[in-house]
Amino acid sequence: MITIGILAHVDAGKTTLSENILYDCGSTRRVGRVDNKDTCLDTHTLDTPGHADFSAEMERTLSVLDYAILLVAAPEGIQGHTLTLFRLLERYNVPAFIFVNKMDRYDGTKEDIMNMLHKQLSK
Repeated sequence: MITIGILAHVDAGKTTLSENILYDCGSTRRVGRVDNKDTCLDTHTLDTPGHADFSAEMERTLSVLDYAILLVAAPEGIQGHTLTLFRLLERYNVPAFIFVNKMDRYDGTKEDIMNMLHKQLSK
């Protein structure tokens, strides 16, 4: 069994990506949407209240991950929290895939976002 974690800044689309992965793998029969309040993963009226309260818990999970997906929302770009997550993944030696989400709402090109990612994450 492989353990994968999806990490991202607030509102990057973690739940939406997770819902689609579960659907594509045949684990669910439909794809829920956060804005429709019909997801199987996020059934609470508040979406993770107190994000800062979960940072330590999230970091503790890194030691058991085989891989991570670092999710970046294209319109918002690299956030401070994204850089923190990237550095934590490096510290814990967790191989990561970078998934750029919300490209349909991004005004730039794929090359623009790739250059920005390379520049920010190479620091």
